[in-house]
Amino acid sequence: MDVVIKNFESFFGEHGRHYSEFYVGIATDPKSTLFERHAVNEINDAWIHSTNAFASSVVRAAEKFFLDKGARGGEGGGDNNTCYIYAYKITPSTRQ
Repeated sequence: MDVVIKNFESFFGEHGRHYSEFYVGIATDPKSTLFERHAVNEINDAWIHSTNAFASSVVRAAEKFFLDKGARGGEGGGDNNTCYIYAYKITPSTRQ
């Protein structure tokens, strides 16, 4: 989990000042979730997802870590096969 936290903390630091500026979630297909469900613009918006699959418990713990810090989103998504975490900077054109 430490690798995920470190990478996402770096992303948040580069693109904002407050956790509340970001949405964090978990998914089995993070790109589809980012670009279709949340309407994140792949080229112009700030987004990140884990590139390695992790155990569901790891991504859920990382998601909870960021939600507890103030990021937007909600726990309980996905299923036992959910193995990626993602985040994006919220803009007027993205959907939470």
